[in-house]
Amino acid sequence: MQTPIVMPSLGNEATEAQLEEWLIAEGETVDVGQPVVLVTTPKVSMELEAPVAGTLTKQVVAIDELIEEGQTLGLIE
Repeated sequence: MQTPIVMPSLGNEATEAQLEEWLIAEGETVDVGQPVVLVTTPKVSMELEAPVAGTLTKQVVAIDELIEEGQTLGLIE
């Protein structure tokens, strides 16, 4: 079963961010809570963590792409 890595809500001021860097490559294993992707807004940079342990099977969003809250960034199986 695949679990999505989802862009969380950034609060009421920001509704989108830019994917700055993938910290894990497709095919690599991750642990729960391990940082997997770095996203930035004009005011903040943050690492998003793996919601489950497994293998990053797909990077849905490319580096430098704009993303909105609720959007799936990648998939872990």
